Amino acid sequence: MMPLSAAAAAQRRRWPKQRTTPALELSTLDGAAWRLSAQRGRVVALNFWASWCEPCRTEMPSLELLAQRHERDGLTVMAINHKESVAAIRRFSEREALSLPVLRDADGLAARACGVGIFPTTVLIGRDGRAAFSVVGEADWQAPAERQWINELL
Repeated sequence: MMPLSAAAAAQRRRWPKQRTTPALELSTLDGAAWRLSAQRGRVVALNFWASWCEPCRTEMPSLELLAQRHERDGLTVMAINHKESVAAIRRFSEREALSLPVLRDADGLAARACGVGIFPTTVLIGRDGRAAFSVVGEADWQAPAERQWINELL
């Protein structure tokens, strides 16, 4: 998988109607279980990233602000790391003062199940537990288009 060029704009892609939403079960850095099904009733943004991906790193502050601004509205933002060690993720999180909750996709199966081929990619899940769309590439979550995408789900 490759990072998207920082010069390319984020693209919104509707989730294919015939494609089911994956039943994701991942673990936190501390090994606690996290299940997408347990988030039903909330809007969930699943951001697939890696520390080696420059656009991913650039997007993180915008994602953190998005999470802070809309937590009371029922939005959960999860940072899903792609195939890196716990030690590497912790180093990155500490260096960047990352406050988003991080999940591990240690084998890359969650990214594959969500059709992620470019980093970063954010999959948006509606309150009904169904994937609505994905945003491929680095997004500015404070920009008008991206704010509208989130508001549609909230």
